[in-house]
Amino acid sequence: MHIKPLGKRVLIKPVKEEERTAGGIFIPETAKEKKKQGIVVETGTADEKEIPINKGDTILYTGYSSEELEMNGEKYLILDTKDIIAKIEG
Repeated sequence: MHIKPLGKRVLIKPVKEEERTAGGIFIPETAKEKKKQGIVVETGTADEKEIPINKGDTILYTGYSSEELEMNGEKYLILDTKDIIAKIEG
């Protein structure tokens, strides 16, 4: 199955966050920050000027408004480009 987001949306694969601190303390889901990282799998149908993100880019996004889906046992998110707050380079 192939999913192509429409408009100014991107399909990302979230990067799993650490569930314990360096000292071994467990961090519950409710205590984690709402800014998260993901890898862009597919970009929407808008042109490059509207979506300055490419496949394979690692991004930082807010975790409040996204659509979750599961494909081939993997979790993905579709989110609007306005929810992307940074592109991680280097």
